[in-house]
Amino acid sequence: MPLPKVLVTNFNKNFTGVSATAAAVIAVQKNLLDIHLVGEPLPNCPVPISRKKATLISSEVDKYTGFTIWHVRRNEEMRTAIWVRDVLKKPIKIVFTSAAQRRHSAYPRWLISKMDLLIATSKEAANFIDNVHSVVPHGVSTDNFFPVLDRTQAWKNLKYGGSFGVACVGRIRPEKGTDLFVQSMLNILPKNPNMVALIIGKVENKHKRFKEKLVNKISNANLSDRIIFTGEIKADFMPKVMSAISLLITLPRYEGYGMTPLESLASGTPFVATKTGYFEEFSSYGKYGSVVALGDVDGASDAIISWLSKNNKLGDFSKSARQYILNNYSIEKEVNGIIEAYKSLLNNKE
Repeated sequence: MPLPKVLVTNFNKNFTGVSATAAAVIAVQKNLLDIHLVGEPLPNCPVPISRKKATLISSEVDKYTGFTIWHVRRNEEMRTAIWVRDVLKKPIKIVFTSAAQRRHSAYPRWLISKMDLLIATSKEAANFIDNVHSVVPHGVSTDNFFPVLDRTQAWKNLKYGGSFGVACVGRIRPEKGTDLFVQSMLNILPKNPNMVALIIGKVENKHKRFKEKLVNKISNANLSDRIIFTGEIKADFMPKVMSAISLLITLPRYEGYGMTPLESLASGTPFVATKTGYFEEFSSYGKYGSVVALGDVDGASDAIISWLSKNNKLGDFSKSARQYILNNYSIEKEVNGIIEAYKSLLNNKE
């Protein structure tokens, strides 16, 4: 029996980690399913339709299955889907993906309890919600993220200066540990005159003062030309960055899952991270990256120095890391897991 239409919601205008994971999945699903994106546009995805149009599509009873699937990932999206199903009485089934590795507050728990099918991105995330149907880890597009033959030239092409670089990627805010990254760079850069550090991500108004303090701290250390705030980088340019840097550094105080290490490994680049999200598993317990305790700047600095000392051996590392991703965290594996979860709805139409 064929699968019904699938409507995937994206109501956040900002391109977040959730947006990135949804975009990667939809880019593959569009060739396999009758799928529509609802809300805000995402790269390499179908042109989005409005919520009104999605509701009209949901009014059409699928002749094979009798329902349409709504795949949601955020509170607002759950709320809208519940309204369409329970108030407007449209024949839909709601699928929710959860990555959070902490207990949801009361309102999200209520929303989650109304879902028809729950997917968790890790066993840890599954521990925080009831009635999980499937555990499907996020995957990375190995067509978009891949190693380059000449990392030195790739870095030069980015035109940030220096002979090699490292980066942290994510919103500039305390939860993402931007200040921990800056402090580690203040420890390391003076002893590495050819190294440049990138801080990639946008800052919201409520965190502008946080960023200003970091800018001042960097300026006082005379490193403003070597610790560079790039702003948000377009999704289609990120693969070039990931394959050009020598090390990804991600030191959040909390992370539900964390995609950037997978993108770096697919690009042949190791990472240093804090013990949150799924980072320890991604590292294969130290083989492809280092994981340090939350807030441990000294430990992070030591790990960064250790990986940078192996900079001339990244060619061999790249081959091994990419194969590891292909075997364990490809986007195709994620898409197949999600489709299998969709199929289970066919056995429970009531």
